[in-house]
Amino acid sequence: MSWEPRIIAFLCNWCSYAGADLAGVSRLRYPPTIRIVRVPCSSRVSPAMILDALKSGADGVLVSGCHPGDCHYLTGNLFARRRFFMLKKLLEFVGLEPERVQFAWVSASEGDVFAKVVSELTEKIKLLGPNTRFRKILGGKI
Repeated sequence: MSWEPRIIAFLCNWCSYAGADLAGVSRLRYPPTIRIVRVPCSSRVSPAMILDALKSGADGVLVSGCHPGDCHYLTGNLFARRRFFMLKKLLEFVGLEPERVQFAWVSASEGDVFAKVVSELTEKIKLLGPNTRFRKILGGKI
């Protein structure tokens, strides 16, 4: 049996989740490696949530929101972008691969972009291998 990464995807309700839904109804193919968590806005995803996902056994995390200028909460996605830039620096500082966390813009009409982002992230995580540096030993799986 070959190893498959487990990726947690925090998706904005208004754009990215709708883009994922469009990818599904359009029958676009992408790896079944993600578990989707629907959030009101990408700015609601805190660095603690991302670190908790990695600690709980996720091999990678995707945070996806509306394109700049299209946020339903005006500037929420811009706050999120700033926050995750700093989180990547923190991950690098503590010795975790910052490539395990990705931020992407996906609108409701971009099902093909969503499928491409998931496919590319899955390949990146496969090259990095399982998350063993930060994973807490737990009986359950994500």
